[in-house]
Amino acid sequence: MSSPTEPIITVFDYIPELDCFTVNKEYQKLTDRLGISEWNPVVWIGRYFTSDNDYGEHWFDNWDERSALEGRAKQLGYGPEDLYIINPDQRQFQNGDDGPCHSSEQRKQFWTDVLKSLKLSFNMLFGEARYAQKLLQESLPAEELHQDSDYREDLERVIENIKRNYRVEERQA
Repeated sequence: MSSPTEPIITVFDYIPELDCFTVNKEYQKLTDRLGISEWNPVVWIGRYFTSDNDYGEHWFDNWDERSALEGRAKQLGYGPEDLYIINPDQRQFQNGDDGPCHSSEQRKQFWTDVLKSLKLSFNMLFGEARYAQKLLQESLPAEELHQDSDYREDLERVIENIKRNYRVEERQA
């Protein structure tokens, strides 16, 4: 549970004209600094939303939908790669294992509301960064580790700088 003084950050910004999302710029900067951006900064969140399954990393693999909005997005100052569109019939939002229990429209509205309100604590981001670094260290040989763009040899220093800049008091487990 977050303390009342613990900073939280909004993950997505909603674009009503396109009925989709873009990643909040401050969140993007933090995930880049912490090395948890992978090929996009919300990959790791998708895994949590899909019962901690790896296919959750593909929750916004919707290039056809992005292409369809490209013209209007450019008019508004967005590239198609900036758009995160909820496709309620995609496996990550409805896998058919024991359902679906709701219509596509209901799923779309639900996930739109969830993502509009999604905020994460800095401590969650720090924990995810530490976990990601541990996985990299366990899976890559040392010579390859330093070539990985997500590896942060100085992760604890990066976290301390963020905590100092945002006055984060990390809770002890």
